[in-house]
Amino acid sequence: MIVKERKMPLILQKMEALLRRIPEHHPKRKEIEASFYKYMAGYRGEESLDYPLSFLHEKEYFILHDLRLWDGVRYFQMDTLIVSPAFILVLEVKNFTGTLVFDQEFSQLIRLSEEKEEAFPDPLLQVQRQEKQLNVWLENHRFEKIPIEALVIISSPYTLIKNPIKPQIGLNEKVLHTGKLMNKIDELKSRYTNHLITDKLIRKLIRQLQKEHTPLEVDVLQRFKIQPGEILKGVHCMDCGYLPMKRMSAKWICSQCLATSKNAHLIALHDYKLLLGESISNREFRHFLFVPSASVAQKLLCSMNLPVTGSFKNRKYFLHFPD
Repeated sequence: MIVKERKMPLILQKMEALLRRIPEHHPKRKEIEASFYKYMAGYRGEESLDYPLSFLHEKEYFILHDLRLWDGVRYFQMDTLIVSPAFILVLEVKNFTGTLVFDQEFSQLIRLSEEKEEAFPDPLLQVQRQEKQLNVWLENHRFEKIPIEALVIISSPYTLIKNPIKPQIGLNEKVLHTGKLMNKIDELKSRYTNHLITDKLIRKLIRQLQKEHTPLEVDVLQRFKIQPGEILKGVHCMDCGYLPMKRMSAKWICSQCLATSKNAHLIALHDYKLLLGESISNREFRHFLFVPSASVAQKLLCSMNLPVTGSFKNRKYFLHFPD
């Protein structure tokens, strides 16, 4: 059973909004695009787990995606956590192409692709660290003596996995292609036959995990050194992408393709929330969406039933609405 669904990471959402809001020829655009595609590849790799994990028994396995916890000293993040009555399984997903060589002597991953050789941090060390930090978190919350296993999952079935010149014994037990994951879980189930966690304790553990999940907050403007004034303003056309649409006769009209919309401003407000802040004033609304009338802006803001603070000129609307 999936108890914490996988959603597009907040940093991906923010970079996607940023790419909608900077000019095509902005000097930072290529850097942002490269970062966006790198994160998106990782996200797509994590999505590749959805099909094999759908075969797990709903009442026996509880799945939490993209979980970030505090171990008392630092945060740690896990791509996927599987809780069963007998063991807990941590999955770290890597979406690499080409040939992967796990160099255990120097604790690095070497990728060979198109006659190019690249070095990456060893994902085995990463997942081992996650396993240790999760064990500390469990002890801190009095969930003790629960066996933890950790695996590195290579999402593409076409990626070659090789041992270095001196093969590391047991590497194939810790690094798997997605297609072998179900067999590995069955193997773990056969190994851990004692049900150490009762149904009541599992429910308690899952509630605590969900409660303490803390999403990573990243200011993408600061990350890419972009000033708020460089952000393109206005409402995008939902049909052709033209910017900006005009507000006329209680609707948005695109002067490029003549499409109309009553709620195209919602995407613009979502971009504002991701890039500039979670609250907006009437003045900021008019400035960002190119709405000349304060009364029209107020009507649109009030129509969304947003939480508010302050009154009159000091009123702020909190952009709390479904993604």
